[in-house]
Amino acid sequence: MTLIDDFIVWLEAERRYSPLTVRNYRRDIEDMLRYMAIAPEAFEPERIGRDDINEWIVYLYEERKLKATSVNRTIASIRTLWHWMMAHGHVSRDVVSTIHQSRTSHRLPTFVAESRMTDVVEQIKQEVASDEFDAMRNATIVLIFYTTGLRLAELHGATWGDIAADYSTIRVTGKGNKQRIVPLHPTTAHAIKEYHKIISLQNICIYPKKALILSKKGEPISLRTMQRIVDKVLTASGIQGKRSPHVLRHTFATHLLNEGADLREIQELLGHSSLKATQIYTHNSIRKLKEVYNTTHPRETRRAEKEVSKQEGKQEGKQEGKQEGE
Repeated sequence: MTLIDDFIVWLEAERRYSPLTVRNYRRDIEDMLRYMAIAPEAFEPERIGRDDINEWIVYLYEERKLKATSVNRTIASIRTLWHWMMAHGHVSRDVVSTIHQSRTSHRLPTFVAESRMTDVVEQIKQEVASDEFDAMRNATIVLIFYTTGLRLAELHGATWGDIAADYSTIRVTGKGNKQRIVPLHPTTAHAIKEYHKIISLQNICIYPKKALILSKKGEPISLRTMQRIVDKVLTASGIQGKRSPHVLRHTFATHLLNEGADLREIQELLGHSSLKATQIYTHNSIRKLKEVYNTTHPRETRRAEKEVSKQEGKQEGKQEGKQEGE
């Protein structure tokens, strides 16, 4: 095994990172070594200096045209590798601590408006009622993402054994192998039931440890295929802009907040380790903010009171005129 392989084993066993995260770490590290013309088995960290890493970062920006967010993630991967190597005696010099990440603007999460998602769900219900495997499975995928807020890797790793016997909940294994139980909306529960039926009718192999989302051959579909399915379904429903599982996750959280859900409850459903990560959705809750403003701001409450008094005055005038006529 190479030094990189040992590091990857540590990420999996000690840090308990998801397969997708581990894959990104390996890709970032091997990308750097490839740029430096170093084979993984010939990697000697003591021979790499800060200037070498800085040169590679400049290459990512200027030649590869990567965004700051992508470069920052890559720098974080190399930092973690270096700190692990120092802790295990593989390198004596710290050449990464002085390499700073670029500042990035904090963009608000993209989400689909409730009225638009209502249309999407109604259209999806028709697909669930069909007997065509792909259409039913694809509709089920979108419903699960929208009504549970699962991450792409979480649904990809879900098995039939994670679905409760009565289809009321799904057990989710999130980041760091942390598990949580997420309720299933009745519409989603029904879709999963129908999806299960068609799998049985078409003799697609299924066991408790089999993947929840399958191909017609009974094999797990890839992460990329799952992303394409979400994009396809949302496009067919007329959704504009970005269309992805993560957009549906943002939509799930934003809609819950708009309907009055507590922020800590949303945090638990999303599997966020910190409330800070969940608080970004408060910026999206425009309707909620407007309601609070209209009911609590002194100027608005006075305006509302005047409007009520005005209406009451009109009603009294009408009543007086009516009495005089009588």
